[in-house]
Amino acid sequence: MKIYGYCRVSTLDQNPTLQQDALTKKYPDIKIVTEKKSGSTKENRDQLNTLLNLIDKGEKVVVWKLDRLARNMKDLLDIVEHIASKGACLEILDQNIDTSTASGKAFLQMLGVFAEFETNLRRERQMAGIAKAKAAGKYKGRKACLTQDQEKIIKDKKDAGMNPTQLSKEFGVSRATIYNVLKRTA
Repeated sequence: MKIYGYCRVSTLDQNPTLQQDALTKKYPDIKIVTEKKSGSTKENRDQLNTLLNLIDKGEKVVVWKLDRLARNMKDLLDIVEHIASKGACLEILDQNIDTSTASGKAFLQMLGVFAEFETNLRRERQMAGIAKAKAAGKYKGRKACLTQDQEKIIKDKKDAGMNPTQLSKEFGVSRATIYNVLKRTA
């Protein structure tokens, strides 16, 4: 049976060594793929998607912790279903869960609900903190990249026939910024 490990850290300055060590301790011959991406969604996680396409019948995917694999219930269920559809199974080391058993599948689903709940709580706390900082005048958001005079010039040049791509190049900003300016000054 081939065993694949999946390690994920959220930011480039984080280190996956702890995860890799835990996987190789249990499975010395494991093939590990590592990714430095946010886990809030499974989209754009190339290593995970490659691994999910690579696995085959009788093989196993092993992760250190559930939150390294998925942070919301939909993604977790999609990943587990995909692994099962290939005839493979999933093992989560820190919770001693193995989806090759009925109890492992049930326990994984319960943990997934709690992982999503915790993510939602963290997001609510973050939004509450931002609202409090805004009320205290400490959080002002990103500094505007264009002055009001520049915004007026952009509107005038657009009215004179320049397109958003030309305007974005001239002012050194993205086209989205130009569209936002044009929306505000319409």
